[in-house]
Amino acid sequence: MKSASIIIPTFNGASRIGFCLDALIPQVALHNAEILVVDDGSTDNTAESIERFPKVRLVVQANAGPAKARNTGAREAHGNILLFTDDDCVPTADWLTEMLAPFSDPETVGVKGTYRTRQAGLAARFVQTEYEDKYRLMAGSADIDFVDTYSAAFRRDRFLEMNGYDTSFPVACAEDVELSYRMSTRGWKMKFAPDAVVYHTHPDTFSLYLKKKYKFAFWRVLAVRKNPAKGVKDSHTPQIMKLQLLLAPALVAALFVDLFARPRVFLSVVVLVLFFVSTLPFALRAAKKDIAIGLLSPALLAGRACFQFVGVFAGMIYAARKSLK
Repeated sequence: MKSASIIIPTFNGASRIGFCLDALIPQVALHNAEILVVDDGSTDNTAESIERFPKVRLVVQANAGPAKARNTGAREAHGNILLFTDDDCVPTADWLTEMLAPFSDPETVGVKGTYRTRQAGLAARFVQTEYEDKYRLMAGSADIDFVDTYSAAFRRDRFLEMNGYDTSFPVACAEDVELSYRMSTRGWKMKFAPDAVVYHTHPDTFSLYLKKKYKFAFWRVLAVRKNPAKGVKDSHTPQIMKLQLLLAPALVAALFVDLFARPRVFLSVVVLVLFFVSTLPFALRAAKKDIAIGLLSPALLAGRACFQFVGVFAGMIYAARKSLK
């Protein structure tokens, strides 16, 4: 029996997965671990690119999405601990050690690691700053309820008991959140491992970043719909972000009031001031590390709030239609 199994789902990942495997292979011997790549029906030469890694086990399935691929890997795995990362991630040399360490506590069921990037562009630097602000929140929690698949680990028996990831999520978005929400609802202990790092390529333009925020908000609606209590609070989402999301439609409503009621104090100005004030804590923390990101933060957070609101609204419509079927 292996102590751990690292599962990497991939679809047409021939050009990127080699970097991930090169980083992982030196780590597995230290922990009697194995690596499984689940090819989700790739149409490129992914299978051939895996062949140059004889220590990697390849599992092939018809294209069914990343949630199904991870579940397939979990069933095929020989390890007591299941670890997940993505084919575009490059783990650091001690990633496996850091991910496994919290399992020395027999009550620990899940573990979450962190992202870093080597990109120098403004958009990627902002994304990294945003992640690190959420990590700051999680580091202050004894337990967490939010484990992303880019750096995730679970006890195999518990994972299978939960039937793994929900395959009703057709894209790689929020199915990992939904599983960790379900585990948390059962009272299972999950831990944050800030030194378990994988390097990643973040969105390199602000348009791609905002599209990603829309996508995350859209699919998070489904995860919260299945676990309603987590809509109030989780260990990953700053509460101020929810307020900012609500201020986006509030501004539209205020503009209508200003236009037709013509109050002495323009409500739209009040809303804009409130929003700006709400961004200051993040902006000041960001400026200590990166002055450019700190200065840009209010505008970028405004854009984020707008795209998230539209994503939540569209997600609610999608969830309502889905429930009627």
